[in-house]
Amino acid sequence: MNEFKGIEELAERLAAILPPGLRSLRAELEDNFRAVLRANLERWDLVSRERFDVQAEVLARTQKRLRDLEARLEALEKQQKA
Repeated sequence: MNEFKGIEELAERLAAILPPGLRSLRAELEDNFRAVLRANLERWDLVSRERFDVQAEVLARTQKRLRDLEARLEALEKQQKA
């Protein structure tokens, strides 16, 4: 549920700035804000920062390995031509 902490905080902040006449509906509106925020964020197919960082590390390692393999291949091709 840690990934929804920001949604919870935003829903609370939205409910807190309601005009005085709507304060009696605060709990209901806060639930509605929360539901709308979650529904829209799910459609965006977002990932957590932790998952993004892990994938960025995997990509960096893969790119390094590719560069190393390309260099080895180039060296082998030069060796074969000689």
